[in-house]
Amino acid sequence: MTAFDLLSPAVRKFVRDKRWESFRDIQSVAIKKIMGDDRHYILASRTASGKTEAAFLPILSKLDFNQGGVAVLYISPLIALINDQFMRVEDLCSDMEITVTKWHGEANKSLKNKLLKAPQGIVLITPESLEAMFVNKPYDVKNLFSQLKYVVIDEIHSFIGSDRGVHLKSLLSRIQDINSGSFSVVGLSATLGDFAEAKKFTGEAERTVVLKDPAAKDLDTVFKYFEQTGNTLPLELLKDLYRESRDSKVLVFPNSRGRAEEVAVSLMKIAERVGGHANYFSHHSSVDKQVREYVEEFAKSKLRRNFTIACTSTLELGIDIGSVDQVVQLDAAHSIASLIQRVGRSGRREGAKSRLLLYATNPWSLLQSLAGWLLYLEGFIEPPEIIDYPYDILLHQALSITKEHSGNTKKELVGSLKSNYAFKLIAEVEIVEIVDYLISIDFLEELGRELIIGVEGEKIVNGRDFYTVFNAQTYYKVVSSGTGIGQIPFTAQVRENENILLAAKIWKIRFVDHDAKKIEVVPANDGRRPLFFGEGGDVHPRIREKMMEILYSKEIYPMLDENSAKEIEKLRTEFSVFLIVDPNLQRPMLIEAKEISLYSFSGSRINRTLSFFWNLSGIDVSLNDDQSRFKIESEVLDTGEFDKLLIPSSDDLDFHLENFLYANPGALTASKWAVYLPVKYRLRLLKQRYFDFEGAGHFKNMTWVSNLTLDIQ
Repeated sequence: MTAFDLLSPAVRKFVRDKRWESFRDIQSVAIKKIMGDDRHYILASRTASGKTEAAFLPILSKLDFNQGGVAVLYISPLIALINDQFMRVEDLCSDMEITVTKWHGEANKSLKNKLLKAPQGIVLITPESLEAMFVNKPYDVKNLFSQLKYVVIDEIHSFIGSDRGVHLKSLLSRIQDINSGSFSVVGLSATLGDFAEAKKFTGEAERTVVLKDPAAKDLDTVFKYFEQTGNTLPLELLKDLYRESRDSKVLVFPNSRGRAEEVAVSLMKIAERVGGHANYFSHHSSVDKQVREYVEEFAKSKLRRNFTIACTSTLELGIDIGSVDQVVQLDAAHSIASLIQRVGRSGRREGAKSRLLLYATNPWSLLQSLAGWLLYLEGFIEPPEIIDYPYDILLHQALSITKEHSGNTKKELVGSLKSNYAFKLIAEVEIVEIVDYLISIDFLEELGRELIIGVEGEKIVNGRDFYTVFNAQTYYKVVSSGTGIGQIPFTAQVRENENILLAAKIWKIRFVDHDAKKIEVVPANDGRRPLFFGEGGDVHPRIREKMMEILYSKEIYPMLDENSAKEIEKLRTEFSVFLIVDPNLQRPMLIEAKEISLYSFSGSRINRTLSFFWNLSGIDVSLNDDQSRFKIESEVLDTGEFDKLLIPSSDDLDFHLENFLYANPGALTASKWAVYLPVKYRLRLLKQRYFDFEGAGHFKNMTWVSNLTLDIQ
């Protein structure tokens, strides 16, 4: 029996009305599998391969939506993606009389109230809105989801290995507790590097099946190199980018919002000078929502208008912007997974090739870009972080569960947390210790045998900020003549008369209203250099190791243009003075008159750990993570203290880590709730997420090969 034959008559009618000639591979396989049993599934297939339909066609065929209660919960990482997918899902359901409801802060309140009165159909939601529902509408959670049959998680890779993912797992576990039966999970992803972690995400790895579509789009890839000497992009690069993009539909991905604005403004100026089109936009989280939506609508309109959108991760995920001819990556993406996601935005028309153009503005960025791309061709994608002991999210959920039940006994709370599959590896004694600590700081209060939210806890739980498990920067709204333009993160550099780039224009700050968190601006015409706002990201060790392999290889890479090939050869020449025989056990050490440079060629977390160890040993090191380069004043060699370059063992590691955390409180800013944990649990998070002591331990056996005759082990 074919996949089409397995579908219900109403769904088959939908397929015929759409004039689909055939199903894509992932759709055929998913229909047969999902229709056949109630296991959990992960659908792994390239961008624009029809994963949404692959999940929903069999689910719509299989379920009886007349039984009452919400039958399907669709969970997305982005509100914008919910709004986009809503139209696709509603289109699927329109002739089947299945209600589809968006549930987030910007969604229609009357439609949400209607759902509460008569729960049914499909609900599209973010984890944060689900959390808010547990805290503020606990009865409604049970009323809505006690009959739930399927949970569809879009872009599941964006949750795996993150605090948000642990949070979502906890929420799903809590829904399972109130469910009259059980529900199945279907996860959708285009970029998964570790299917084992994806299977664990459902809470039942043994019942989870991965359906992987190995088909890949044809891809044209070109690397170009333009040296950047100042703070702005080279003019020749911008001219070349203009020529490459003027006659097509293009997405440009720089690595920061500020650089995205620089690209959009610069290309617009070039177009104005030469009489080109005016369709140059920026799209990122600081751009006003209405402006972003206009850009998205412009891009997917049926008119054959060329455009260039300089964007960040806001267009990395699956928001529909129609067909894109080319993707441009500006300097190395922080991860291979991110690059793959971006590449998938192009060549979406049937039979069309994806085209990727990678620009580099310094030799190390070029080397990292090349290493990442070669690893992708080898089939490597960074595995997600493994968060087995999420003490901080457990603390957050302890407060949430207490609020949900309007109080419970300590035994009940500890039991709820222990049975929650998101925290299954955390020992009960540790849970008790964290709950006791929450009582001691008045986040929880004991009234007889009952635990309720304490006075200090009320201040936290009753704020809108409680629903999220990630830290948000403080943003100021940017307004010109009463019109909202967007928002920018507030820093000390944001002050009157400074220029900023936003929404593909340059603005001058006229007034900063700190009470209202608002910035009044006017168009700027003074030529003053605007402020930039950047973002960073950790790099996986395998990428850095591949960079070293390239340096000690003689391979020629046909995707490099002439300038790029020359830069790679220059780097190879520079590193040829280090006689590296075994890259697994040797690393370069450059000895100069006044300083030593150690090149670890390792990941960001390992580099931070090495820096921590060496500073403990009394060596003052400065780290340039982009180059995996540690600079040390040469007195360490003059005094013969070579042993200090070894990795020390410390019996007082927690003592030193506590001092480090006191001096560097920003080390745990990625963990929003860690600050409320007992110190020993904060230190454990520091070991898990900021440092990599196991990875750094490999350097105990490393030999540092110098450019002189002296090597150090």
